[in-house]
Amino acid sequence: MKIHFWSIGKPHESYVKEGIELFTKRIHHYFPIQWNIISSPKNASSLNDAALKQKEGEQILQLLNQDDYLILLDERGKILSSEQLAAFIQQRANESNRNIIFLIGGAFGVSESISQRANFVWSLSSLVFPHQLVRLLLSEQVYRACTIIKNEKYHHQ
Repeated sequence: MKIHFWSIGKPHESYVKEGIELFTKRIHHYFPIQWNIISSPKNASSLNDAALKQKEGEQILQLLNQDDYLILLDERGKILSSEQLAAFIQQRANESNRNIIFLIGGAFGVSESISQRANFVWSLSSLVFPHQLVRLLLSEQVYRACTIIKNEKYHHQ
């Protein structure tokens, strides 16, 4: 199984880049991993919120393969404990999912087509965070889940 982190927007800002790179490197010891930063549509500033979400959704759907397991990050999704996330990732691996994709949508969320395509909607918190911080939190939490799966000491219970 390969883990993919997809995010719509700009490249990692310097204030989170080091942490993201650290946790991404650590995750690589457990699963192959790849980041995909999806640029906003070229005419994004001239589009209203709904049109922008629609364009971003079209971009995402073009990148997805039919058998990809898509996890949408959304504050209205299901909240998982670290242990539950570890079990969730282990279950995906046991089911031989080839690609598991964690998607951080655009500034205004995602289109209905993406919400419908998602296999699971996950919330890191009921709080709303800047996308850059979500990237860091996501990478740290997936790393934490990997250490729980392997019963390693990073996660203190």
